[in-house]
Amino acid sequence: MLFQNNYELPASKSGGFFNTLLQLRDMNIGLFTDTYFPQVSGVSTSVKVLSDELNRQGHRVYIFTTTDPGVKKSEYGVGDEKYVYRFSSVPFTGFKDRRVAVRGFFNVVEIARALRLDVVHTQTEFSLGIMGKFVARQLKIPIVHTYHTNYADYTHYVMDGRLIKPENVKTIVRSFLHNFNAVIAPSEDTKEVLESYQIKAPILVIPTGISFPKNQADKTKNLASKFHLKNKKVILSLGRIAYEKNLNTLVDNFYQISKDYPNAVLMFVGDGPARADLEKQVQDYQIDDRVIFVGMVDHSEIYSYYKLADVFISLSTTETQGLTFIESLDAGTPFIAYPNDFLKSITKNKSVGILADTTAKFIKAIRTYLDNDQYKKDDAGRQKAIKSVSAETFANSVHTLYAKAIVNYHKPNSVLKTLTVDEKLYVGALVKKIPSIIKKKRKADEQ
Repeated sequence: MLFQNNYELPASKSGGFFNTLLQLRDMNIGLFTDTYFPQVSGVSTSVKVLSDELNRQGHRVYIFTTTDPGVKKSEYGVGDEKYVYRFSSVPFTGFKDRRVAVRGFFNVVEIARALRLDVVHTQTEFSLGIMGKFVARQLKIPIVHTYHTNYADYTHYVMDGRLIKPENVKTIVRSFLHNFNAVIAPSEDTKEVLESYQIKAPILVIPTGISFPKNQADKTKNLASKFHLKNKKVILSLGRIAYEKNLNTLVDNFYQISKDYPNAVLMFVGDGPARADLEKQVQDYQIDDRVIFVGMVDHSEIYSYYKLADVFISLSTTETQGLTFIESLDAGTPFIAYPNDFLKSITKNKSVGILADTTAKFIKAIRTYLDNDQYKKDDAGRQKAIKSVSAETFANSVHTLYAKAIVNYHKPNSVLKTLTVDEKLYVGALVKKIPSIIKKKRKADEQ
């Protein structure tokens, strides 16, 4: 059952006609996110998949996000940016490829009012998330949130842990989610984390869906030629090259088996703060000729990189769901990963993947896929796993949540013109750091 008992429709409004009418009516939906394309991340993908599918179903979805160096002002309001509203931003400390908005707090309310939003859906606990809360409060409309990131695993990135410490995450998240109408957790593990924070809003598990474009361009032959991969076995890591991804352990594992498999190569697609250290580790092992660092690639090429590989591997223990695993399956490539509730639910056979929680099991799993081609050829199991997380299933679940949030919403007696005490402390802590962020950015630009 998707909804908790205390979040069912009121008895007086639970009739079939009313419920059907509410489910089908067009909605004006505002998605608020600090991260959106061209920034490549799980959050960006989730937002785009949800937006595209809800638009396809006849709703009007507007994305509120940060500016990005990869999007020119001349592109605003046209093409893919037609329903995207960007607000001035600077790189976020610790995440140079992520940004935080520094302007637009009041302009966003006027924009949202003109668009006649029915519901606000925040995807971040930072700048645009706070804007989303402000908009919902001013317009007296319901607000829901998706908790994408378990921040206790990432606080070392934020001012080297000086701004947010692991023990502070519970208080910060609980303060941010105060007065939300519902919270979406992508997995049962994430729901358990939020429950441990004593979040008062209903917490619903809705796995992020994946949109699978038909007839995707297969560029594997070009890539194989470009990287000299003829007769090679390719082990793929695709995503942000960050310390919490445990990529150094992947290099260790590859080094251990490399002598037994002279035709095997390890390919890293992506970039991030751990890349330099990872490259040094590869040099120290003297396996430079066996490890390829591709760097960032265009989103349209990701499918081909997955398809090129014999196996996709992620040793990260911090994934709330792991969209990359489903993307890999869509391209016909099995995966190796640490177990979590979501992956356990879809990993029914080796054509889908192998879950491992020790070094010995990871190495054994790698050998399994390097020794046996038949697992990649068996596509039936992968297709069954893919269907369980389709974009349509995802959007339908979220839309049902929006509808119930609207029905159950009780408008506050008056609009709060200012933030709560907790929110002021939260915003103040972030804003206080912005001058130093800008100063560092200007200094870096001058060098």
